[in-house]
Amino acid sequence: MSETDARRIAADARDRVRFEEEALDLSDQVYRVARRLVGSREEAEDLMQETYARAFRSWRQYTPGTNLRAWLLRILTNLNIDRGRRNQRTPDTQPLEEGDYFLYNRLEAADGGGPSDEERVVERLSQDDIVDALTEVPHDFRDVLVLVDVGDFSYADAAQILDVPIGTVMSRLHRARRILKHNLAEHAVEEEA
Repeated sequence: MSETDARRIAADARDRVRFEEEALDLSDQVYRVARRLVGSREEAEDLMQETYARAFRSWRQYTPGTNLRAWLLRILTNLNIDRGRRNQRTPDTQPLEEGDYFLYNRLEAADGGGPSDEERVVERLSQDDIVDALTEVPHDFRDVLVLVDVGDFSYADAAQILDVPIGTVMSRLHRARRILKHNLAEHAVEEEA
């Protein structure tokens, strides 16, 4: 082995260690997004493990100096999309007819016309109810909702991660928020009953 080959191998090893350290520093953020994309902790851990395994196998494809977090979340999102396709989940395309006041209308009906205020709604919804309601949002819409509302990505970043146009991100986000409101209303009314 020549000295040039030895230096190249050593430099390559240093680059890989640096990449792995930087990627692992983002593990909390990657897990948070994974947890919101799937229904359980176990699924989130599996998705995260698969994401890191793929990232470590493909570490040379990452361009140093670019957004590593976005790169990892792109892998995570693609794996989740593949997972959703395997489960043959299709988006629910039934329209929500009651609009933005669905929750209040449902609570008012459940109370027999009594007043319904925001504090009562918040008291009824536990964190598990919120996670369950988010899990029930169809896969394509949930990905956008988690990236933008939970991950604090811009529309442009979410579009890049999901490899869709910005208009699609905005449309899916609007739809996802409405579906989530509907699901939260259902959970709040179930708690009342």
